[in-house]
Amino acid sequence: MKNTLHILTGLALVLTLASCGKKEETKAGAAADAAPAVPAGDLVEIALEFPKPMFIGTPVPAELPNLEKADPSKVIKTIMVPKGTTNLAKGKTVTSSDTAPIIGELSLVTDGDADGADGSFVELMPGKQWVQIDLGAESNLYKIAMWHYHKQAQAYIDVEVQVSNDPEFKTGVTTLFNSDHDDSSGMGKGGDPAYVETNHGRVIDAKGTKARYVRLWSNGNTSNDMNHYCEVQVYGTPAK
Repeated sequence: MKNTLHILTGLALVLTLASCGKKEETKAGAAADAAPAVPAGDLVEIALEFPKPMFIGTPVPAELPNLEKADPSKVIKTIMVPKGTTNLAKGKTVTSSDTAPIIGELSLVTDGDADGADGSFVELMPGKQWVQIDLGAESNLYKIAMWHYHKQAQAYIDVEVQVSNDPEFKTGVTTLFNSDHDDSSGMGKGGDPAYVETNHGRVIDAKGTKARYVRLWSNGNTSNDMNHYCEVQVYGTPAK
């Protein structure tokens, strides 16, 4: 009888351990399914092309509570991305909340030129505005590089970068960057820092997110209420 009891107890223990293993396996599998899909294979390095500096030094603009301290050593000059990655935004259609920009044409945002000189940037009306790039098809997005006006030292306010497959950005929206520290734009608080614009722009990790449209917001800057873009580059591959 004792031997039988020991055998039954051992079987119960084995079944319990097996059950726990299955539960852990299911959780791990669910987490893997939720992660963005990044193609396997070796990564390649792409060197970003920077325009010439438009000013010397980094004067501090009007104070923002979440303004990061400039650190040249942290400037991203190259990106590591899967093989086959290109700038999908180059030459693509750009739309905006301001359909008649004050200065420049919306096409300047994706012309491949990040220069901040006159004739190389678009200026939108004051207040909360956006520009949107249609990549033409759903894509795997890895890095987004953006340049606001960088001829003078200023920081843009409530900068948000979102992606979606919905051109109206009503569903399936993923926020990749948000420097709105106090929700003054009404789109939720963000934990990313505001930063002084330079010729190095800002590189954002898109984490392999699948999307067709990229929308970038701002709400004026520390020098005036206007919104400016010199260039936006979206590095990715066509989604399979």
